[in-house]
Amino acid sequence: MEDSKIIDLFFERSEQAIVELSRKYGPAVKKTAANILSDRLDVEECVNDTYLRTWDSIPPQSPNPLVSYVCKIARNLAINRYHANRAEKRNRGFDLILDEMENCIPSGVNVETEWEAKELSAAINSFLYSLNDEDRFLFIRRYWYADSVSDLSAMTGVSPNRVSLRLFRVREKLKKRLIKEGFLV
Repeated sequence: MEDSKIIDLFFERSEQAIVELSRKYGPAVKKTAANILSDRLDVEECVNDTYLRTWDSIPPQSPNPLVSYVCKIARNLAINRYHANRAEKRNRGFDLILDEMENCIPSGVNVETEWEAKELSAAINSFLYSLNDEDRFLFIRRYWYADSVSDLSAMTGVSPNRVSLRLFRVREKLKKRLIKEGFLV
């Protein structure tokens, strides 16, 4: 079913909207949550919460593309759950992803205003657009969708070591760009 038809079902408040959304994008939503959360029950709860949050937000929202919208909801919910579980250290994989980015993204403590956060976001987006398609794909899949290096290797047909090296080089480029633009010292 086309995204526009699914959104129409949400606007009609038809429960079939959730069925169709799950049928079309359920695997993407589940993978997004599972890349961040290691507990199967947490993933299932996050997926269900994603559908509820989507139900509550459409209408008035009419997202395009729908898949990005629901995956963003799933990602945000999974990160919130991850932080709630963090004291238990349930997912060392996501800790590794956060550690990899720690040296090239300033923490929220250093960003004093909403304006500065928007400027940082714009700088990162500009940087991403400057990358070639392969590096942008690797960066977004690793640091937005939290895909593992081995998953990225399988997706691209490039060895895990090569994927890690490319990600390292992209992080270094980002760090240099953010230093140049005054976000890091």
